[in-house]
Amino acid sequence: MCGLIQRKTFHFALARVAFMFVPMHLRADEFDSAGVKIHYAAHGTGEPVILIHGLYSSGRLNWDLPGTTALLAKHFQVITLDCRGHGRSGKPREENAYGTNMVGDVVRLMEHLHISKARVAGYSMGGMIGMKLTVTQPERVSRLVLCGMGWHKAGARMKRIWDDIDQDRFFVPPACAKSFPALAVTEEEIKSVKIPVTMIVGDQDPCLQWHVEPLRELRPDWAVHIISDADHLNCVSKPEFKTQLKAALGPPQT
Repeated sequence: MCGLIQRKTFHFALARVAFMFVPMHLRADEFDSAGVKIHYAAHGTGEPVILIHGLYSSGRLNWDLPGTTALLAKHFQVITLDCRGHGRSGKPREENAYGTNMVGDVVRLMEHLHISKARVAGYSMGGMIGMKLTVTQPERVSRLVLCGMGWHKAGARMKRIWDDIDQDRFFVPPACAKSFPALAVTEEEIKSVKIPVTMIVGDQDPCLQWHVEPLRELRPDWAVHIISDADHLNCVSKPEFKTQLKAALGPPQT
């Protein structure tokens, strides 16, 4: 456990240094989501793809820096957002400000951009948000990709890991991770999903055992792609991750 936390601290420190040298988005904007400022950016043209980042990250760190946004923007309109509590979005400290409110932010962003339905990919926490969105508002999602995430159950082990980390060191209010139980989904909800769902996870990621395998047992019809020599943090930087994500999102409609 200590080794995992130390690796998190090291990688996030490197990521924050890199963050300082990334140019600003040309098409960045923000909007009011039920009283919280949400920063987002749009890239490319075509059908919408919404990318939701993981805990302690942002749209730029999770998707832009590894080159995923640029790759997908060749084929889609790619929309990244900074989830509340992260990046350049507002950071309320109350626990009841997170949880399903993060799902609501995605819905309100779609309404703000006049998008009725989108393909959605989420990494780690973003996968929790994407799955919760899919089961609660299925009309909003045409295809879902869970990256570094699978079945997030109530009382999941990942929640206990986040509790061991001083989240304020990453400028993310602790209330965010403490609200994760509200993003849990049930077996019945998962069985009700009708759209294509794909999981992408690193072979060294503990979420493979904790979250992906249980979901694969429940939904063996959902594809799983395992990225070699990848853990929970560096998976997004692997070339195979990006190509598998592009394939999982499916071809653009012509």
